[in-house]
Amino acid sequence: MASGWGARPLGQPGRLPPLLLLLLLPRRPARAAHIKKAEATSTTTSAGAEPGEGQFDRYYHEEELGSALREAAAAGLPGLTRLFGIGRSGEGRPLWVLRLTPGLGSHPLTGTRGPTRLARCCLPAAVELVGNMHDETVSRQVLAYLPGAGGRLPRGDCPRPLLTPDYVLPASPDGFERAREGDCCFGGGGPPGSGGRDNSRGRDLNRSFPDQFSSGEPPALDDVPEVRALIDWIRRNKFVLSGNLHGGSVVASYPFDDSPEHKATGIYSKTSDDEVFKYLAKAYASNHPIMKTGAPHCPGEEDETFTDGITNGAHWYDVEGGMQDYNYIWANCFEITLELSCCKYPPASQLQQEWENNRESLITLIEKVHIGVTGFVKDSVTGSGLENATISVAGINHNITTGTFGDFHRLLVPGTYNITAVLTGYMPLTINNIIVKEGPATKVNFSLGPTVTSVILDTTEAVITVSTVTILNPLPGTQSSHQPIQPKDFRHHHFPDMEIFLRRFANEYPNITRLYSLGKSVESRELYVMEISDNPGIHEPGEPEFKYIGNMHGNEVVGRELLLNLIEYLCKNFGTDPEVTDLVRSTRIHLMPSMNPDGYEKAQEGDSISVIGRNNSNNFDLNRNFPDQFVQITDPTQPETIAVMSWMKAYPFVLSANLHGGSLVVNYPFDDDEQGFATYSKSPDDAVFQQIALSYSKENSQMFQGRPCKNIYPNEYFPHGITNGANWYSVPGGMQDWNYLQTNCFEVTIELGCVKYPFEKDLPKFWEQNRRSLIQFMKQVHQGVKGFVLDATDGRGILNATISVAEINHPVTTYKTGDYWRLLVPGTYKITASAQGYNPVTKNVTVKSEGAVQVNFTLVRSSPDSNIESKKGKGGRTNTDDASDPTTKAFETLIKDLSAENGLEGLILRSSSNLALYRYHSYKDLSEFLRGLVMNYPHITNLSNLGQSAEYRQIWSLEISNKPNVSEPEEPKIRFVAGIHGNAPVGTELLLALAEFLCLNYKRNPAITQLIDRTRIVIVPSLNPDGRERAQEKDCTSKIGQTNARGKDLDTDFTSNASQPETKAIIENLIQKQDFSLSVALDGGSVLVTYPYDKPVQTVENKETLKHLASLYANNHPSMHLGQPSCPNKSDENIPGGIMRGAEWHSHLGSMKDYSVTYGHCPEITVYTSCCYFPSAAQLPSLWAENKKSLLSMLVEVHKGVHGFVKDKTGKPVSNAVIVLNEGIKVHTKEGGYFHVLLAPGVHNINAIAEGYQQQHSQVFVHHDAASSVVIVFDTDNRIFGLPRELVVTVSGATMSALVLTACIIWCICSIKSNRHKDGFHRLRQHHDEYEDEIRLMSTGSKKSLLSHEFQDETDTEEETLYSSKH
Repeated sequence: MASGWGARPLGQPGRLPPLLLLLLLPRRPARAAHIKKAEATSTTTSAGAEPGEGQFDRYYHEEELGSALREAAAAGLPGLTRLFGIGRSGEGRPLWVLRLTPGLGSHPLTGTRGPTRLARCCLPAAVELVGNMHDETVSRQVLAYLPGAGGRLPRGDCPRPLLTPDYVLPASPDGFERAREGDCCFGGGGPPGSGGRDNSRGRDLNRSFPDQFSSGEPPALDDVPEVRALIDWIRRNKFVLSGNLHGGSVVASYPFDDSPEHKATGIYSKTSDDEVFKYLAKAYASNHPIMKTGAPHCPGEEDETFTDGITNGAHWYDVEGGMQDYNYIWANCFEITLELSCCKYPPASQLQQEWENNRESLITLIEKVHIGVTGFVKDSVTGSGLENATISVAGINHNITTGTFGDFHRLLVPGTYNITAVLTGYMPLTINNIIVKEGPATKVNFSLGPTVTSVILDTTEAVITVSTVTILNPLPGTQSSHQPIQPKDFRHHHFPDMEIFLRRFANEYPNITRLYSLGKSVESRELYVMEISDNPGIHEPGEPEFKYIGNMHGNEVVGRELLLNLIEYLCKNFGTDPEVTDLVRSTRIHLMPSMNPDGYEKAQEGDSISVIGRNNSNNFDLNRNFPDQFVQITDPTQPETIAVMSWMKAYPFVLSANLHGGSLVVNYPFDDDEQGFATYSKSPDDAVFQQIALSYSKENSQMFQGRPCKNIYPNEYFPHGITNGANWYSVPGGMQDWNYLQTNCFEVTIELGCVKYPFEKDLPKFWEQNRRSLIQFMKQVHQGVKGFVLDATDGRGILNATISVAEINHPVTTYKTGDYWRLLVPGTYKITASAQGYNPVTKNVTVKSEGAVQVNFTLVRSSPDSNIESKKGKGGRTNTDDASDPTTKAFETLIKDLSAENGLEGLILRSSSNLALYRYHSYKDLSEFLRGLVMNYPHITNLSNLGQSAEYRQIWSLEISNKPNVSEPEEPKIRFVAGIHGNAPVGTELLLALAEFLCLNYKRNPAITQLIDRTRIVIVPSLNPDGRERAQEKDCTSKIGQTNARGKDLDTDFTSNASQPETKAIIENLIQKQDFSLSVALDGGSVLVTYPYDKPVQTVENKETLKHLASLYANNHPSMHLGQPSCPNKSDENIPGGIMRGAEWHSHLGSMKDYSVTYGHCPEITVYTSCCYFPSAAQLPSLWAENKKSLLSMLVEVHKGVHGFVKDKTGKPVSNAVIVLNEGIKVHTKEGGYFHVLLAPGVHNINAIAEGYQQQHSQVFVHHDAASSVVIVFDTDNRIFGLPRELVVTVSGATMSALVLTACIIWCICSIKSNRHKDGFHRLRQHHDEYEDEIRLMSTGSKKSLLSHEFQDETDTEEETLYSSKH
């Protein structure tokens, strides 16, 4: 055995799952269950080797088998083996199960304690191997040998077990004890029970399971305790793969084993997973030296052949009540039947050869448990696994369910699949285009939200490339004569009744519905929306979104009931009616039955003209409550209006209708004009609006006639049943105009009848009049043009690109994946796609009447990329090329993936979240907790003391990084600060949870590992520890502990002359270092995000970026973005988008975020996490669940914006350069010349300034899902007095030349004058000399007098010469 096992390389790829071996040791039966096996009359064809030594020399009977299994269990490594029983045979023998699996704790399959390290790491899939079900004994011994190989496999961080939970179970140990060695046929003709095939009560165990094609009553299990035990065992466990080992031939047989006809042989009974079963059977057969030949040559059946050594069970022969079909139909398990030898009970001398023949096949089969897809299904709110969720694969009519921890394993052959996860009470989720390759399973995780949620953003948006976007055709084979099912629920639905109705259809049709809420009305009723789509909860790129809104005026109820009828109609006809099926598959439909549920409850049946219930509970008309282009709306914006506006901004709606009552007409924009008169107010898309209005009215014969309410308004006439809104009467503040002007959506208002609240008996008539109109109007969403706007550099969609149509002054914009839709009437148009930072592209497009034409645009980036070359040699260059480092590219891809709508949910789903959030941490507990993190994760954490509080408590700062306390200027740095107000400690607990979450998942979750490796994360959990010690749990409004020990509100002390030790510590050790890219402060008292400034200012620099950061946090929070905190005593508080400038919410001076922006050059937002300052500790888990995604989004966002590097022409980094963005924001380059600044998506200007260098200017385009890289190269500043050196040198040279020339001229002039004077005096001297000579000749004179003149220096100055001459 050892030598045989050693033939398999230990390092072979793949991972063997936990294995449970079930040894079914049956009795010898009187009659044969398998016909072919019963006909095998002679001995095995290959006796093989001589009798072996040791374990190969004999069969193990009951006592020896039990001892051998106990020894195997005892000898195995801890956690690897476990022996237990699942019941007893008819004669009381134990049905042994030997579990072989690695793990650090008990395995969930055994029903013992929770998930092990293996469960988190390797997703162990359970395999069962069942042997000796009949008197076919090779299986018994082969499985007995298999455990001995378990310890030979390598163990490591993610162990590779030999056996998946596979149960070696002697299912019929009684029969084995009666069987005879060397008996190769089915046994003698004695009475039942005398042989070894059946159990002790004469029952064939492989004919005793429930069967889908059963021809009689279900089998009674009293006579087959072995089967009862097996069924109970299978139901308790989530087996993935199984092998049922038999004898009597050499072939791998796969389901189905029987057929409805129960023909003895020749019927191929195909399962939905036929390809998977053939794949599994071939995996076994191809590694078996005899089986792979397809010609076992069994005595009596020498001519029997099996292609590739495999066969469909029923095609071979019909077996009703078999175990393999039961596993497939009633469990998650894929089972095949393996016939190991021609002889059922060969001599023991052949056992070693049989082991050699089957060893490799067994191991290969076990490894196949890891093909297909595997993953978890979790609750998107709590993160906990969801048990018994259904996993369905499109095109394969066989589902499986998840295990205890939400884990699933779905076997699939290589290919591309669309997979859906469904669970009652949760919104289903489909992930498309999952690629399954040969080898290890593809990991796919699902995060399901509750059926009714408080979110409006697409938290599960799929990211799909353009090439995969398709619109499916109607179901093939559907007859055109099909009559759709009509609604039957015609009654007035008050709110509780409507709520039950919506939940009912959401639960009954989970694959095409999603019920969600936009928020609450004034009286706290949910504003429900029912989504109907083939992929509910997902925006499919290229698929338009449509909405109907009813009951905006509470007493106009027909629209409310029609939308409930429409929900029933669409749900019941999807998949059977071609029109409905095509519409649901190609359109994402949102139906809001009641926008004003409060008003409805006040309205009265039979009302035709009154206004009772028309307005909301605050008595405001919701259709006069929207911002208007011509009139200033002074009424306060109502909760219902805010919720709907937020909804419309969040989804890419293309077409909409607002359903009203009181007349019978379709009314289109504009609804008012500048003068406020009843006059035609034409929109730029007047032709489109007339077309879509007619599409509704022409299907309603009474409406189309144009004279709707003769008894009430005898003179009113609407040609073809449509009208321009303002031409009928002026409606300032209407919803349809706001839709058209503020979103991409074209909306009309439809008046459904003259009676606003008709009697219930008339409701069927309204459905009949409007059902065709409702469907035809929805189809108009597919008119005009549609397509994608893509970046030429990376092929990704461009968000908010503009689509403009020449001569129609109404552009639309693209959605997140670059997809757009533009309604147009038939004609030829010149359409332009443009985006900031890109060169626009224009195309001529012809629009026809039969559906939208697809027009894609690919835009090339403009400046700065196009100007790089022109700037070379002039000192300034920008560079946005991707880094060549593969790890950098991989990280950039990660950031893009995490920025996708469902990216963070996937990260959370794949993360360990075992956090103990059950109590608050006092200062002492907090200190010990932080020290514990550092002790347990020393390589990624560093704990430092920023300073002390007024009462000398430490202000702790925890850094999380792959190189803590090491300066890495090229990495962005983010800080999280909490507890500035001691009475609001929720932020402190959230930051402690965040710290542990990051540490716990380092080196376990690849995404979190990369984020930590490339980010410096600083967490200050408690800025005001003194105040925190004074605050009391469950004090929701108390201000005790808000200030520090000296009574100072620390959020008013961040000034240049800060007085408190806590604020000084933060200023000196964090803010003034100016090396942070982002700061997030957590506080309490509401549910919103504020951005700078808290002080009243006229303008806010970088406002768009600050709003962007605040919105990012709010949008990743399940309720914050709704803008309705609903805090006690502030129930009417409305905060659009959940964000607000600090000064608008609570204006004050000296705030931390203002100081951070002004002096730290770091944007900071403040998050208010809960209405209650100090809620009960029981709320901490839900608060963590609400904020976890938002906090992680900040870690992703800090890697966006602009990453820059500044150097001179020699390549030397330039530190302390000033980077000025958009002429306002300033940051400084760090050591090494790096800088990083967060900016909102779009085009931004950059000016770089450094002493001794020329100022540089460039532009950069910032994407919403990636950072932009900029390299700025400085030239030495050669200016003199602010002027170019060349000019200064030229001017200086010219000036010097002029000065020299001037000096020469002056010298010459002076020289001439000097020579003239000297010449005169020389002449005078000559005359004087002559005179002296005459005197000397004439008389004797003094010799001295002559000598004095003889030596006179002629170079003396003029004055000296004159003086001398005078003597």
